[in-house]
Amino acid sequence: MAKPVQRVRGDERLSGPHYFGIRHLSPAGSYHLLALLGEVKPTAVLIEGPSDAGILAEQLTARGVVPPVAMLAYTDRLPVRTLLYPFADYSPEYQALLWARNHNCHSEFIDLPTEVSLALADARRDTAPDLSDGSVQEAETPADLYGRIAELSGEPDYEAYWERHFEHRLQPDSYRSAIRTYAEEMRELTDRDERKLTPRGYAYNEIREAFMRRKILDTIKAGHEPDKIVVVSGAHHTSALTLDLPAMTDTELKKLPRVPSKMTLMPYSYYKLSSHSGYGAGNQAPAYYSLLWQCMKQGKMKELPALYLSSVAMQMRELGTWRSTASVIEAVRMADALAYMHDGVLPTWKDLRDAATVLFGFGELSSVAEALARVDIGTVIGSLPEGVSQTPVQDDLNRELKRLKLDKYKTLVAAGLELDLRENRRVKSEESAFLDLNRSVFLHRLAVLGIRFARKQRVTQADATWAEHWVLQWSPEAEIETVESTLKGETVELAAAYVIHEELLACTNIAEAAKLIRKSCECGLPQVMGQATGALQRLAVDAGSFEQIAETVQELSILLQYGSIRRIETETLVPIMQQLFLRGTLMLQDAAGCNDDAAAAMVTAIQAMDAAAEEHYQLVDGSLWMNKLKELAARDDRNAKLSGFAFAIVLEKNEAGEEECAREVSRRLSPGIPADIGSGWFEGMSMRNRYALLSRDYLWRQLDEYVNSLEEEPFKRSLVFLRRAFGGFEPREKAAIAELLGDLWGSGAEPTGEALQRPLNEEEKERLDELNDFDFGDI
Repeated sequence: MAKPVQRVRGDERLSGPHYFGIRHLSPAGSYHLLALLGEVKPTAVLIEGPSDAGILAEQLTARGVVPPVAMLAYTDRLPVRTLLYPFADYSPEYQALLWARNHNCHSEFIDLPTEVSLALADARRDTAPDLSDGSVQEAETPADLYGRIAELSGEPDYEAYWERHFEHRLQPDSYRSAIRTYAEEMRELTDRDERKLTPRGYAYNEIREAFMRRKILDTIKAGHEPDKIVVVSGAHHTSALTLDLPAMTDTELKKLPRVPSKMTLMPYSYYKLSSHSGYGAGNQAPAYYSLLWQCMKQGKMKELPALYLSSVAMQMRELGTWRSTASVIEAVRMADALAYMHDGVLPTWKDLRDAATVLFGFGELSSVAEALARVDIGTVIGSLPEGVSQTPVQDDLNRELKRLKLDKYKTLVAAGLELDLRENRRVKSEESAFLDLNRSVFLHRLAVLGIRFARKQRVTQADATWAEHWVLQWSPEAEIETVESTLKGETVELAAAYVIHEELLACTNIAEAAKLIRKSCECGLPQVMGQATGALQRLAVDAGSFEQIAETVQELSILLQYGSIRRIETETLVPIMQQLFLRGTLMLQDAAGCNDDAAAAMVTAIQAMDAAAEEHYQLVDGSLWMNKLKELAARDDRNAKLSGFAFAIVLEKNEAGEEECAREVSRRLSPGIPADIGSGWFEGMSMRNRYALLSRDYLWRQLDEYVNSLEEEPFKRSLVFLRRAFGGFEPREKAAIAELLGDLWGSGAEPTGEALQRPLNEEEKERLDELNDFDFGDI
């Protein structure tokens, strides 16, 4: 260890660096730190933070930067590991940087460089302690200690304790003395247990502190007088940064593990700062602490309760619930009373919430929860101006958002976006004519990269091929995902192409290849689309699964439908689809000889093939497909459900008349047919075009005769399939069937419909329970 510089204890009134302990995201910490800086007028401000931040630290306070913002460190290799350093306007570190910038003072981060911190984080994760060890279990965690502090102080939780005893303490001397004493005592209580909780006595904080002491010495050697240096660190570290302790040597520094890393700046949000997001150093109510900071700066702390509670009342009014001014006044009085009961000078955030719950919600938190969330957390998101250091992908994303007029959607509030991919002929420029198409391409690229900015809504049957519906919502997570995409390419386009290419290398079947063709088309990547098409052609040679072939045909069919809209050449896909469609048509009979478990996937596959045949009748052999469906519908040695489903398609397309239909229903639903086969056939037929079934009286007459002809045991067996078939019907369809049967039985449509739709009585429920206990054998 390097020889320490002789100095007196870390007291700001004595010679040597001035050590100021803070809590991250503490308005009071910022308030008292600025007072100290104004008093000392230092030539150097040293701040706990990544020492390799360099230019990023300067850019944090650049013109146009609007907190909250964060520095993000990430590994320069996959899998990406990240470290986050967030700053709000009221963060002491951020205020220290601002003061240094405004007073032409040297400022610098002095914690471990990120390449070391990331490597140490990996080491700590890989050597996590064994929780089965009794000695580890006995160690007291900080959470346990904080809970005890809250309990002893009579506060509901540690946050309330901290705010009442530190955030509301505005006398400079008492604050500095209190936080120094608090930090030293907490250090004594936690150091031993921290080692117990750390494998092999791994002293992560001691490594950091030795490095920070080294940086303090470097600053003194650079010519700064010790008593003109202010060191800002977490209060836990303050007592350990004294230069009475040894600093890290060159040899020790070289031995530290490292991993290649990079850093960038990113906008952050109050939601992410809140404890709801899982960020450990955050606070539960960042918007409230911002209000506290503003009142603190303006010397209007006494006005804080009225400002907070009137904001809650205003939010409730916007949500449709009116609360009077008198209620606000009473709530302020109640909050003051709660503070007085705890010997506080001001109500805490918890006191204010309790007062709002009682006076505005009449004791029900649910009545005020949304209004409180808006006032406590809010929807604030920071911003960075152009020219501030970011990764290439971040820069490209921001340029594209501006070019495509999507930058207004970069907020925490979700907003819908309707796109019309067709050319807009009413505008002059090509850029404007295809604005929505270009937007679609960009949003699909973000989706491929896993950047959760836009969610595409499910397409309904009524939607045209040229329409898309998206929901856009920005978040810090999306910013992090953008940064991680830097390893895949320097622009959004290149990164998306890289991802699809990697997926293509791992592709093993034609259905996956077809999806990648479609994905490439949606992302406007014709070169990658060509590579995916080549892969599909190679894999198609050995394709032998009807389901995979049908899924591939469906993907190609969709591409051919909107390929021209997306201005991508799709002619090369036509022969591939024709080849696969023919193969699937010829495989239908053999594939239909499956059990009921496989029949569900077969139904989906048959529908996909039939949709392609109908959409591209001129390109594929639709007549051969229809002949194969008729053949399947007539066969008795295939899965009964699939035969029924095939017959429903034939019937829907008027390829079978009433006489043929009646004959087939009579044949399938006759007393000699096993109940599971007959009912299974009806279930398959009911899965397609139910309105066509409802219009055919003879079908229901035949079904009624079939059910009446069954003995007790076959009847119970048939109910398994019939209940499953009718279970998928909508209420109005069931009502129509009930009325149809009423006419059929001569009991009247309306009375029968009402009788069949009424709730079961107790006797009927008991009989149904008996049916549930029936032994269905091999079904």
